[in-house]
Amino acid sequence: MKLIQHPNVVRLYEVMGSKTKIFIVLEFVTGGELFDKIVNNGRMREDEARRYFQQLINAVDYCHSRGVYHRDLKPENLLLDAYGNLKVSDFGLSALSKQVR
Repeated sequence: MKLIQHPNVVRLYEVMGSKTKIFIVLEFVTGGELFDKIVNNGRMREDEARRYFQQLINAVDYCHSRGVYHRDLKPENLLLDAYGNLKVSDFGLSALSKQVR
């Protein structure tokens, strides 16, 4: 995941491990999940939805161009930063293309 550095993808800073634990240091994203925003506020305006969708497809296109496939895109895995920008998170089910491995 260190291959991915895009403004709409949660940044992975470091991965460390001990004999019994793995520590992952990620970008701190303060705005919560897109899912919660939809549940709490209901239907969103078309221009807002379009902005989020554009940010999402930009992030997905970038990841795919680097051979990374998320495979679990859903509102719970889309976070919002302090400025209302969308960030794709939780690459736990992601796959790498054979060319990247």
